[in-house]
Amino acid sequence: MQEIITDIEHWHALNKPVTLATVIETFGSSPRPVGAKMALTSDGEMTGSVSGGCVEGAVVEAGIEVLLTGKPQLLHFGVSDDSAWSVGLACGGQIDVFIRRMDWELFKYLKEAIDHARPVAYVTVVRGPALLPGKEMVVLESGEVFGTISEELDAVVKTVVGTVLSIGESRRMILPVERSIEIFVDVLLPAPTLIVVGGVHIAIALVALAKILGYRTIIIDPRRHFSGQARFPSVDRLVHAWPDEALAEVGITPATAVVLLTHDPKIDDPGLIAALPSPAFYIGALGSRKTQVARHKRLLEAGFTESQVDRLHGPIGLDIHAHTPEEIALAIMAEIVLARNG
Repeated sequence: MQEIITDIEHWHALNKPVTLATVIETFGSSPRPVGAKMALTSDGEMTGSVSGGCVEGAVVEAGIEVLLTGKPQLLHFGVSDDSAWSVGLACGGQIDVFIRRMDWELFKYLKEAIDHARPVAYVTVVRGPALLPGKEMVVLESGEVFGTISEELDAVVKTVVGTVLSIGESRRMILPVERSIEIFVDVLLPAPTLIVVGGVHIAIALVALAKILGYRTIIIDPRRHFSGQARFPSVDRLVHAWPDEALAEVGITPATAVVLLTHDPKIDDPGLIAALPSPAFYIGALGSRKTQVARHKRLLEAGFTESQVDRLHGPIGLDIHAHTPEEIALAIMAEIVLARNG
């Protein structure tokens, strides 16, 4: 949703009705994952993607029909291996796509949750008795609910969605109390964050790569001449403070990667001391093997356990024989993606 939300907002400001198509299930190979979205307007504007080839052409046609009738549609696409690529599916893949008209009242709550980096579930009835398909609600991690499926089902849906939110993975499912009703729970988690300590040259390329991959980016450096806005025009936030103070202010979550690039213990070590006890999914520091051994010793002497110090990735990045700052940034970002994807 994050990648198309700006376009949807723009269309809403112009009072354009919008349909939202979502991949709710995949079978075999599929070019787009569950949760992939495409939004479109009646005058032919589109954003996002659910597949490719003539699949998207069929989705556009159905989307325009949904705009005209207000009735949602559940589409199934499945092809043989021989004809897969011509319709935009790989190796005989199959996908189910649900299309409904955008509910602007619920979109407001959804957008607010996304803006405040709050995990949220966008729940839609995709199959069931008349009048239920297309019913939606938004459920926050806190338990707040906006919208309604029905008086009889809301409590059940909220309980089910709470479990799915805790797992953090979108899924299509049959309601346990009413087997004829299927819902799609679209889990939208906050965008991952990359915190870089040290506004060095590698950081310029690293932030650019992270932005392409959908990361929120933060540069921390007490040395203002290393971290000016002109040097990092696309970064989301610049913090001119010592790393320990800055990390406490910014906050580290399980969706955060922390990278230390100054190669200066006076700056990197305070950042490591703040990051190692945190829930960050990745912590890495620039330096040779010799530098890492010395760093490891200092951290143990500072009171960290072996298991805590072993969280540190160093030498940093995947071994792709990188030499230039841009190649090193690529190696680091690849290792971050690997860590995030398990």
